[in-house]
Amino acid sequence: MTVFDDLVGQDAASAQLNRAVAGASDLLAGGTGAGMTHAWLFTGPPGSGREEAARAFAAALQCRDGGCGHCDSCHQVLTGTHPDMLYVRPSGLSFGVAATRDLVLRAGSKPSGGNFRIVLFEDADRATEAASNALLKAVEEPSPRTVWLLCTPTPDDLLITIRSRCRLVTLATPGTRQIVDALVQREGVDPAAAEAAARAAAGRVDRARQLATDPEARRRREEVLSIPARLDGLGACVTAAARLYEIAEEESKALTTALNEKERSELKAAFGEGSTGKGVARAVRGAAGALKDLDERHKRRATRIKRDSYDRALLDLAAFYRDVLALQLGATVELSTAERSGDLDRIARSGTPESTLRRIDAIMACRERIAANVHPQIAMEAMTSALLSG
Repeated sequence: MTVFDDLVGQDAASAQLNRAVAGASDLLAGGTGAGMTHAWLFTGPPGSGREEAARAFAAALQCRDGGCGHCDSCHQVLTGTHPDMLYVRPSGLSFGVAATRDLVLRAGSKPSGGNFRIVLFEDADRATEAASNALLKAVEEPSPRTVWLLCTPTPDDLLITIRSRCRLVTLATPGTRQIVDALVQREGVDPAAAEAAARAAAGRVDRARQLATDPEARRRREEVLSIPARLDGLGACVTAAARLYEIAEEESKALTTALNEKERSELKAAFGEGSTGKGVARAVRGAAGALKDLDERHKRRATRIKRDSYDRALLDLAAFYRDVLALQLGATVELSTAERSGDLDRIARSGTPESTLRRIDAIMACRERIAANVHPQIAMEAMTSALLSG
């Protein structure tokens, strides 16, 4: 077993990364390091496993055996505790220049015990223009033992000057059968449930895992998919928009509450809460400032998670109309919302491909409006009205 074994449907990327790991070993031994470089860009659609591939690559670079998957070094990288790893995941909607300059400064130090000093920057596309310019200098003039791993949905999400200095790793969308096999073999999911989840996830491994293991996630998706059949008037449009907004809020609240409580408990424990002894009371009082900073980070993260929840609900809705369009055109493709076959058939018969495309455009326009800071419920009301009129 190696750290790359868990990458679902990414044989080409795994082979490319294994060659780079061999090159890194050669470089450390004083060779030319063919196949290895100091900056990498991992791209692929949501759910394709960009971050997982980058993390596996980082583990392989730090491992003495090229990514065995079971040594202390591999374990530390994969769990986020390796001392020579910097993990960056923007908690808010953007990543600013001050944070980037601090990151560049920390990235320039020598590794303390590992082979490299590695920066794993998830969602690097969230960096502001000023932050991207600060990042560019670090990528242009790297420290000898520093490796940058940047993750974005597409290469175009980064400045072209940064892209040109990175080795590109393109992650493919896994097939349904590959996702089913992964869920059954690694998660112990029932084959029938795994197949339903994989089909519904449309190539997103993380989404398939969530649908296969979380009954609440399945319930929320089912309620979203029931909306098109309920749009029989303007009143129903307003009600549907309100409910769609509530569903996304429920999901984001569930996610943020669990994360926030865990981080607050860990921080309090780090400052000695619940302990006894000399100096504990003073340390606990000193935690107030750290807790305040943590609360601010939680607020920024909550905004981001809400946006992601709105987007997930809208993409489920778009998948429904994509399946309607497939039926109208007689396309022989897998339907990700096949469990709503009755609604799909009825809406397909009552409309035209042109009206279905207009409905899909309305959903995409709603996503853009929310990204532009239009209140989500208002944007959704405009969308559901467009879904009704076609």
